[in-house]
Amino acid sequence: MDKLIVEGGVPLSGAVKVSGAKNAALPLMAASILADGPLTLTNVPRLGDLRTMGRLLKHMGGMATLYPEEGGSFREEAILDMSGLTNPEAPHEVVKTMRASALVLGPLLARHGRARVSLPGGCAIGVRPIDLHLKALSAMGAEFDLAGGDIVAKAPRDGLVGADIRFDSVTVTGTENVMMASVLAKGKTVIRNAAREPEVADTARALVAMGAKISGIESDELEIEGVDSLKPTSYEVMPDRIEAGTLLSAVAMAGGRATLIGARLNDLAVVLGKFTEAGVFLRAQNGDLTVEAHRGLLSAVNVTTGPYPGFPTDMQAQFLAMMSTAKGASIITETIFENRFMHVAELRRLGANVTLEGRTAVVKGVERLSGAPMTASDLRASASLLLAAMSAKGVSEISRVYHLDRGYDRLDDKLNSLGAKIKRVRDN
Repeated sequence: MDKLIVEGGVPLSGAVKVSGAKNAALPLMAASILADGPLTLTNVPRLGDLRTMGRLLKHMGGMATLYPEEGGSFREEAILDMSGLTNPEAPHEVVKTMRASALVLGPLLARHGRARVSLPGGCAIGVRPIDLHLKALSAMGAEFDLAGGDIVAKAPRDGLVGADIRFDSVTVTGTENVMMASVLAKGKTVIRNAAREPEVADTARALVAMGAKISGIESDELEIEGVDSLKPTSYEVMPDRIEAGTLLSAVAMAGGRATLIGARLNDLAVVLGKFTEAGVFLRAQNGDLTVEAHRGLLSAVNVTTGPYPGFPTDMQAQFLAMMSTAKGASIITETIFENRFMHVAELRRLGANVTLEGRTAVVKGVERLSGAPMTASDLRASASLLLAAMSAKGVSEISRVYHLDRGYDRLDDKLNSLGAKIKRVRDN
C-alpha cells in the first residue's frame, strides 16, 4: 500500500492537461454491453475504478483492452467488445471496491434479459441506495430478488418495455442506468426529474452516436425511443471537471500561476464563480484556463452542495480544505451524502479550525497549516488532504492513498510537474 510524503509551502507554476472524466468513462464502459460490436473510447483516464470495470467486463466474457501500448507508451483508450458476453454477473470479489457496479444492471437486462449484480462497494461516504434504480426498472417490467448480497434480476420474456418514470430524488447513476436500459426497450420511456450532470449528457451523446434515440439531453426530462440494436462506434470521453476543480484548488492554496489545458468551462460555471468570489484570478483563453492566486490572500466563501448545476459534492472536500486558510469564516453545507465530512478530523491534525454541526461545517480560516501524518478515508477526502499538505508548513504523510488512485489520473505526478514536492513510497 502506498503513501505520499509531501513537503509543503511550494508555489505552483506551469501547465497541465486535464484528463478524461472518471464519472463519464464508467457508464460509457457499461454502455459497451449494449453494442453489437466494439466500442472504442478515447481520452480515457488511467484509474483504478476503470481497471476494475475492465476486469468485470472480461469476467462477463467480453473483451476489454485498456490503455493499449504503442511505441513504448500507452494510449488513453479503451477498446470494449461485449458481443460475446456469456456470463451476465458482477460478483462481489470483482466489484467490492467500486460503487459503479450497479451501472451494468440496466444494460444487462436490456441486452441479455437477466443479471446478477453484487450490491455496490467503494467509498464509505454514505449510503447510496439503488432502490431508485430498481423501482424504475420494475416499471419497465423487470423482476428482482436478493440472494447472498446480490441483486438477481430478470426481464420479461419479450424484453423490457418503455415506461413513464419519475425519480423521487435526483440520482446520477440511476438516470444513467435507466437510460441505458431504455435504449433497447420496446416503445418510449420518459425519465422525469433526471440528473442533469454533464457526465449524464456525455453518456447520452455516446448512446446517440451508437444509434440510440434520445431527446432532452442536458434537461431534467429525457425521452428515449427504443431501437432494435446499437452499432459499434468511437467516442471521446469528456474532460474531468472534478479533476480541473481539484487542480484549481491546489493552485489557490499553494499560490502561484498555472494553466489547465482542456478544461471545459461550461461544466465548471458554479465552481469558477466560487473561486472568483474567494479572490482567485481566472482567465479563459482558447479552451484553456489559467489560474493565479497568492497564498494567504483567499477570502472566506459559503458553499452548499447540490445536484448539477449546483456546487458538486465531489468538490466539497477540496473547497473546504481551501477555506481552512481563507480570511474569515465559511459555512460549508453538504446536502448529498451524510458522511462526507470524514476529512475534517484529518485536516484538524494540520491545525484547521473546523466545527461540524450535522451536515454543516463552520470553517474559520487560520494563517497557516502545519504538516502532520494523515489517513485518507475516501476519494475526494484524499485530494483535500493532499491539497492541505501542499500548503502547510513542513512535511506531511498521507496513508491509504489507494483511494486517490481510484479516481485521479496520476494526480501526484501532475502536481509535481507544476513544482510540488510529493513523493510516493510503500507504506509497510
